Amino acid sequence: MALTETARDAERERIARHVLDLVKERGAEVPWTVAMSESGLTRARFEALFADYDDLFDAVAQTWLAPQLAVMEEVLSSNLPPQRKMYEFFRRRFVIAQGRFREDPQFFTVLCEMGAANFERVRSYVDLADHYLCELIAEAQAEGFFAGLGIDEALSMINQMVTVYTMPDALIYLGDKLSEAKLARIVDTMFIGLSGEAGADAAGLNTLKVAS
Repeated sequence: MALTETARDAERERIARHVLDLVKERGAEVPWTVAMSESGLTRARFEALFADYDDLFDAVAQTWLAPQLAVMEEVLSSNLPPQRKMYEFFRRRFVIAQGRFREDPQFFTVLCEMGAANFERVRSYVDLADHYLCELIAEAQAEGFFAGLGIDEALSMINQMVTVYTMPDALIYLGDKLSEAKLARIVDTMFIGLSGEAGADAAGLNTLKVAS
């Protein structure tokens, strides 16, 4: 019997969660053949759900990253002031990653390695986060922040400022050196340093010259 779209999505998510459980249990990425044999499904049924390993990985990534996507969309639709909204956009994702790391560092590390090895499969999530961030930048600019900067320029600089809070594997190397309080100060500094509100010359201020 053919699956309805809703039933198919639910079954894909069930298998994706099972694969995550297997990765946690075995401490390593699970091959396609193992995922199939451990799924409890016939080969035909499994292949009807997942065209290949990349398709399976996409389902696993979607399941793992669903909480981060949910909080980004929640923040984006909120009526918070620009500075607080930007902070929450990064903070809520960081809290999820930090909690997962503290709960099981080994499992977290394996998933980071899987993400790095399959980066082209997760690039769309990075691009979506950048798209949402551009919307936040535009909202902030409408209220006078980041004056004199193009959205792409502001996006690049902001990403560089907060990269250790958005790249999960930074937790592996920095651990408790990363904190919500430090992130708040970074966002405060970002809004002050890239804002035209602090004075006529504040926007795009660059007193450090690159050596030639």
